[in-house]
Amino acid sequence: MKKILIVDDAAFMQKVTSAVLSIRYQVICASSGQEAVRLYEKEKPDLIISDLYMPDMTGLELQRILRDQYDRVIPIVFITSDEHQESESLGLAAGAIDYIRKPFKPEVLLRRIDNAMRQIENAEQIRGLRTVLETDPMTGLLNKAFAQKTLAEVCAKETGVLMMVDLDSFKLVNDLYGHAMGDKVLIRFGEILRCIIRTSDVAGRVGGDEFIVFCRDVRDEALIAQKAKQINEMLLESAKALMGPDMNIPLGASVGAVIVPDEGTDFQELSEKADKALYQVKQNGKHGYAVFREHALAEQKAESVSNTMDGIRMILGERNRQRGAYALGFENFRTIYRFAVRTIENYHRKMELVLYTLNGDAQSVDRFGEILGHSLRRSDVYTKNGANQYLVLLLEIQPDDINIVLDRIATNWGKEGGKPERLKIECENIPLEA
Repeated sequence: MKKILIVDDAAFMQKVTSAVLSIRYQVICASSGQEAVRLYEKEKPDLIISDLYMPDMTGLELQRILRDQYDRVIPIVFITSDEHQESESLGLAAGAIDYIRKPFKPEVLLRRIDNAMRQIENAEQIRGLRTVLETDPMTGLLNKAFAQKTLAEVCAKETGVLMMVDLDSFKLVNDLYGHAMGDKVLIRFGEILRCIIRTSDVAGRVGGDEFIVFCRDVRDEALIAQKAKQINEMLLESAKALMGPDMNIPLGASVGAVIVPDEGTDFQELSEKADKALYQVKQNGKHGYAVFREHALAEQKAESVSNTMDGIRMILGERNRQRGAYALGFENFRTIYRFAVRTIENYHRKMELVLYTLNGDAQSVDRFGEILGHSLRRSDVYTKNGANQYLVLLLEIQPDDINIVLDRIATNWGKEGGKPERLKIECENIPLEA
């Protein structure tokens, strides 16, 4: 018998919901999110039905805690008396299977929970039937070859939207946090895509951080916009959970979409059109979506925000400006360094290059990177160099001020329990190049 965990701070609602569902399911109850976390570990229910708003822990917080603890999507249905549409949007955006309002009719509740269970069973059956040859081993989505084969058949005969999805600034995750963290982000992103589509839809990974999705019977641009928004919100939330709340990488997703069969039925041509829409998003600030329309293409090019001064400044500008130094990938750091050398040659500015080498585990190395981020000035830049080094470029600094900056970093390192003997520092004034 399938097992359901009911989480509600109201004892009466526990009894009512349990009485309806115990006809077909084994039911266990929890009066708070904390109790639900303990019971989940012990009982491993097939589905959770949780009140959305509870005093100590909301249903959304419960879902996030369980997801982070078990590193997978937890099937959950939210139930609430709140009438606001935003609450429903929040619940569904977080990946809930369904959203039920109180008071409910017993037969309606039972029918909707039966539907939720069928969704879970179908997903499990699909996962069980797909072979290694069809599945991307990291994300669990279809691999490139099988996704293209499947989508060629789907696009030839079905209606829907084909979407190319590309992660923005993903390379910085690998550069600053390491490839192991990059893998975690990709795994989580695969889960996010599964959350925002139905089991009847198709999703695959076609490259390192490139994905493709087909949503059947979706033609409304508002739904495409909603899915793009959900993807970006869930990705940012997950990134901060994985890398810490101070994570300042502008991580997000750009979505290029094309409606099928309005723009054709040939998969290759459709994917190229979706790519053009994706490029438009990338050129206009990222973290959003665009829908390809052949008849509007010329007009879109003429009115493209990327051709206006405001649009150019938006593209060039820093997103999510935060305190502290500017963290860069190594290639971007090298570009800044080369530009700094040219500046010295022309204007005789004072700049310093600092190399930190740490003798410690990966966790202490990552922690030192965080210390650099909030200890340096906003005008400074830094990058991770290999497994245990950081490069820092102190821009516009006078010789007398260098030791002040270095002492501040050393002091903050000591406050975090870092040992001075595990930190080697090398400094060099950037010389004029011949």
